[in-house]
Amino acid sequence: MKLNPIDIAIIALYLLSTIFIGLWYRKKARQNKDSYLLGGKSLPWYKLGLSDASDMFDISGTMWMVSLCFVYGMKSIWIPWLWPVFNQVFLMMYLSRWLRRSNASTGAEWLATRFGKSGPGVNASQVIVIAFALLSCLGFMAYGFIGLGKFIEIFVPWDMIKGYIPFNVPAQYVPHVYGVIFTLFAMFYSILGGMHSIVVGDMVKYGIMTVACVWIGFIAAGQLESHHLNVPNGWFSPFFGKHLDINWSNIIAEANTKIQSDGYSIFGMFGLFFMMMTFKGFFAALAGPAPNYDMQKILSTRSPEEASKMSGFVNIILLPIRYTLIISLAALGLIFYHQMNLKDAAGAIDFERILPAVINNFLPVGLVGLLLAGLLGAFMSTFSGTMNAAQAYIVNDIYLKYVNPKASNRRTIGMNYLAGIAVVVVGVILGFFIKDVNTMLQIIVSALYGGYIASNVLKWHWWRFNASGFFWGMLAGIITAMVFSLVIPDVELLKWFPLLFALSLGGSIIGTYAAQPTDMAVLKSFYSNVRPWGFWEPVKQAVLADDPSFQSNKNFKLNMFNVAIGTIAQCCLTILPMYLVLQQKLPLLVTIGILAIIIIILKKTWWNRLKEY
Repeated sequence: MKLNPIDIAIIALYLLSTIFIGLWYRKKARQNKDSYLLGGKSLPWYKLGLSDASDMFDISGTMWMVSLCFVYGMKSIWIPWLWPVFNQVFLMMYLSRWLRRSNASTGAEWLATRFGKSGPGVNASQVIVIAFALLSCLGFMAYGFIGLGKFIEIFVPWDMIKGYIPFNVPAQYVPHVYGVIFTLFAMFYSILGGMHSIVVGDMVKYGIMTVACVWIGFIAAGQLESHHLNVPNGWFSPFFGKHLDINWSNIIAEANTKIQSDGYSIFGMFGLFFMMMTFKGFFAALAGPAPNYDMQKILSTRSPEEASKMSGFVNIILLPIRYTLIISLAALGLIFYHQMNLKDAAGAIDFERILPAVINNFLPVGLVGLLLAGLLGAFMSTFSGTMNAAQAYIVNDIYLKYVNPKASNRRTIGMNYLAGIAVVVVGVILGFFIKDVNTMLQIIVSALYGGYIASNVLKWHWWRFNASGFFWGMLAGIITAMVFSLVIPDVELLKWFPLLFALSLGGSIIGTYAAQPTDMAVLKSFYSNVRPWGFWEPVKQAVLADDPSFQSNKNFKLNMFNVAIGTIAQCCLTILPMYLVLQQKLPLLVTIGILAIIIIILKKTWWNRLKEY
């Protein structure tokens, strides 16, 4: 363990600040339900964008990305398309605006604006989206919980403290014990202060992480001036062909084993994996945000215009800082690989331990404390944001709708507290059944989210799609996803996505035609308010009959153009800090040039036209 008293003081100060923030915003959060869950829809877009970016800057994902960068090099920038990361570009260009126009508090409440408040399948559609939201929130909480425990285990080895524990803990559950301890801090400030304390806590954490990431970037760049990275051919290039073509055999043989176990090649072909991942990611992005913290931040903005700005700000505020940290830690890990112990409690090499191992062994006093405080904050912000989303569904869509619709403000806030505690307990218990970060990631993005896509694409773009279709499509997708995750190895789940998507799509279409269309008055209200493009012609004609001056949305081509160049800009923002730290001068200049051109174009095709939309 390498924790200087200065580092310990920094960490302690940060943890105490989270308690102070929770207590400070407790009174403001208790004003009403919207103040607690959505910050009263009064927070400016840049604060919410920074908070949303902080929620995505999670400790588990960062450990995973550092391990990917270590093994795959520049090609690692594509693998997070599994989420897909470019969904933020779709949100930025038009989907955040569409979503915010509903003025809803949760995804389930949003459904009432699309399908109505009553009728065949309406209640079932709301129940299924609540179930999905809670499943995904609990999955993300377990995912973060595992990563935190693995992270802390390196700094506080179990052998040092097991003598003080009155019960025996099997080696595979050691990270979980550490996870429980720090989960309590996240639970405290987020339950007390609601969205207000979550946003302020995220801002504090982001400030710490920015200082730490820039500092470590300078250290890595300095080390690279006197050390040569011993990596395979192709490690420095983001481009690839049919095959991955990275061979670690004569350098670090265990890295080849990781490549095989990761399964990021379908039938041995990375190009096919990329195509499948992009196919899945495109439809996932069209579906809009899943019902978690990202959706809650969009619904918390002050206007549809600010919702778009917030989603755009996320990429700018997140990617350069995060990837400065990722490439710096990966480079230091490569330089000092043979001086690190990457074995887990069971004695196996675990590349996800590179991040904590580098911090523990090769960073100076002060920076260690800042980075640890920031990464602990990364876990806490992700955990608290996800918990807030789960609370919203339990309280707003279950308790206030079915149990106690006339609950007082005091009773509602009390129920939020109880729901938060219950969600944390269940998320922690679920975490004990998860093997590692990558396993949980595969279950969430390859299986569970695969079942979400079909219904949620159709709800935006097809007028005939109704609540019955939404319910049966979601149910078919979720059940199929759960079965697939049980019987198919994690690394092969992406191969089965087309079948999963087809079954969910089939359930959506059959369920739609098994019931009557949504009431035309509801459809006209939704279409005239949200103004989506897609297959809405009968509704469009009905709206025009009432209001001949109505202008339909004709921005499909412009939106898709902006998405295409926005995705390129997102890739540039990702790879720019990597080229900077690695001192790849020509690629860096080319990346800056491409980014500058795209910014000028988007200023005219997106930013200047936000009010027109």
